[in-house]
Amino acid sequence: MHKTGLTGVLSGIRVVEQGTFITGPCAGMMLADLGADVIKIESPGGDPYRSYQGGQYSPHFQAYNRNKRSVALDMKGERDRRLFDSLIGEADVFIQNFRPGTAERLGAGVERLQQINSRLVYCSISGFGRSGPYLERPSYDSVAQALSGFLSVVVDADKPRFLGPALADAITGIYAAYGVLGALIQRARTGEGTLVEVSMLEAMTHFAVEPFAAFFALGTVPTSSDRPRLAQAYILRTRDERLIVLHLSSLEKFWTGLLSAINDPQLSADERFSTRVGRIEHYEALTAELGARFARRELAHWTERLSRHDVPHAPINGVDQVVDDPQVLHLGLMVPVENPHGGAQAVRPPVQFGGRRAECVQAAPVLDEHGEQIRQALAREQSWPART
Repeated sequence: MHKTGLTGVLSGIRVVEQGTFITGPCAGMMLADLGADVIKIESPGGDPYRSYQGGQYSPHFQAYNRNKRSVALDMKGERDRRLFDSLIGEADVFIQNFRPGTAERLGAGVERLQQINSRLVYCSISGFGRSGPYLERPSYDSVAQALSGFLSVVVDADKPRFLGPALADAITGIYAAYGVLGALIQRARTGEGTLVEVSMLEAMTHFAVEPFAAFFALGTVPTSSDRPRLAQAYILRTRDERLIVLHLSSLEKFWTGLLSAINDPQLSADERFSTRVGRIEHYEALTAELGARFARRELAHWTERLSRHDVPHAPINGVDQVVDDPQVLHLGLMVPVENPHGGAQAVRPPVQFGGRRAECVQAAPVLDEHGEQIRQALAREQSWPART
């Protein structure tokens, strides 16, 4: 049993990933986290994400390449092309995130690879799809967030700033893995592989499905302020300069619980906030009123009061604080990295099966770490090289 792969729910699934940066590697990681055997094909210079902050083993690379093996191949060379073809002949899945046309130039296009292996699920990830007016444009995370409309519903138009991690890259990779899993189920029925395609534009537009549904139903263009108002979500600062989030949703009991926690007769009597519709209409005013009151006491006071009155809340934790959070510790979310070349801990896969979860992860490989092993196994057996 492969304990890094969630009891091996994808045990026996063989994946060749020829991805760089995030979208392709994220898709490969999602499958590897479920127990698939993922061999990452890299150029002799390696995935450019390796050197994102210097060196050849950046934390950014580590994040999306755990639980994989690495072999460096020169796809222009006859010998390495034959080795690549041998892997494809035994693989269940192939993943690439090249710009359209690049895979074909490398001899890794869908038609050629499915001639080698008709059962192959071929996953192609792109910025805008393989045709259309934007075909030749380069696409990166921020481009997809902007073009899809996603940024418009999360960013303050008066003070526009990008949000933290590369959301579009990672979300596209997750959607790609979702498509691959569907294709594998279809193959179990038909015996034939298929082409799975997802673009960053399609993924992020789908990820914003709720704002689009609101636009189609109501005819108004959603903005970034809509959801906090409708969800009655607030970010407030406490006296000790911590930030806390409240989410009152649509249940009246959460508002009455908040009033009990604050215990302020003046706020309770304010007619502007007596109904949910009123609180939505006067969202900015209520934010100011709550902000003034929360600034009077420390975070610990408010978490105790809000917990006592069953109000949905959480402090905005830094990454260093999440690591020590009691619920995170209880769930065992941080697990050891086996054979670490860099960080000694990582966030485990979030899914549990039958109450079982990953207990550790394998470190992302150094460049060509498994190259010799893979080459020798293929030369000896002409079959997929086993993991050791």
